[in-house]
Amino acid sequence: MAAALLELGHLFVVLAVTGAIALRLGLSVIPLYVVGGVLSGPFVAGRFGLPYVPNGEIVTLLAEVGIVLLLFFLGLEFSLDRLLESRTQITRAGVVDLVVNLPIGVAIGLVLGWSLVESLLLGGIVYISSSAIITKSLIDLGWIANPEAEPLLGTLVFEDLFIAVYLAVVTSLVLGGADAGTGSIVQSLAVAFGFLGLLLLAVQYGTSLFARLLGGAGQEAFVLRTLAVVVPISGAALALGVSEAVAAFFVGMGFATSGHREKIERRLSPIRDVFGAVFFFWIGVGTDPTLLAAAAVPLVLAVVLTTPAKVLSGYLGGRVYDLSERRSLRAGLGMVPRGEFSLVIAALAASGSTPVMREIIPAFAVGYVLLMSMLGTVLMGQSSVIERRVFRDGEERSEPTGG
Repeated sequence: MAAALLELGHLFVVLAVTGAIALRLGLSVIPLYVVGGVLSGPFVAGRFGLPYVPNGEIVTLLAEVGIVLLLFFLGLEFSLDRLLESRTQITRAGVVDLVVNLPIGVAIGLVLGWSLVESLLLGGIVYISSSAIITKSLIDLGWIANPEAEPLLGTLVFEDLFIAVYLAVVTSLVLGGADAGTGSIVQSLAVAFGFLGLLLLAVQYGTSLFARLLGGAGQEAFVLRTLAVVVPISGAALALGVSEAVAAFFVGMGFATSGHREKIERRLSPIRDVFGAVFFFWIGVGTDPTLLAAAAVPLVLAVVLTTPAKVLSGYLGGRVYDLSERRSLRAGLGMVPRGEFSLVIAALAASGSTPVMREIIPAFAVGYVLLMSMLGTVLMGQSSVIERRVFRDGEERSEPTGG
């Protein structure tokens, strides 16, 4: 127990130091949290005989809570009515995002001589943006109330829903082999969408229940009751093979119309930020830099091809929402970060039967997430500079970055 507490203390020391460095340099904390995780993990500090933070169950569990709370807060920005009102725009922007980005990863895999299933795994890893990182960046940069936040959040909703179908299909293909029958796929999809359907019904008709649950509660009880809803439901989703992030998002939508949204944001924001920081640290602590050489070729191809592709699809998504060119570009830059779902797909690939699945794809994923999480947050933070360069003679130069 003492050793575990020391490891946890080490983790928070690293987060505190990297956060202070980011503040001092005026940078986003996210890439520095990731780098801090790499340097203080078993694959760097451990190899030099220094004290390190192991990538064990404690860190993983805290990181899961971070994902859940980040997506819960994302859901608080939506209501089911608003989601349904925007369904046409969400679908159009989401389909553009899917059609532009998923085939790139599949094509890279096929060009390298990988099988269709291996290529499909690579396609998923490079397609799905990080809801957790993007949500955190939107909050930190003050974009959450800006017009560009709507296409960003709408596209993330589409991606998260699509990934539920995708994971059900590829799980059957990887674990059942290329000849996996449609029965197991249909069963997985039925369970996933049955659970999400029940959750949507609770969101639609449970507003008064959400309101009564938190009504009249003191500060401590208020926080505990909120966590007592979102964490168990997310855990149940994960146990059923459904994304815990999608479930947390829906729970957030349920609380959004309860009349307690602002109080939730005010009282739970510090908790979200603490666990969110652990999530970004966890991305780094599991990264073994020495394994990246095995995936160097697909990694370079993916970064070079998918970065402009995400910017393009995000820009087109902004135009679907009738945003100006400048704000549409900002939406495109905001879609670049990759994170949690890419790592989930990599973990699934690691349980496969081929060397590419077991070794190259996981190594690729951690390197890709590390690079794209840092690159994406830098692009978002420097969006005003990029906009000035792109729209030198444009008519929209006075638009603020935040607010």
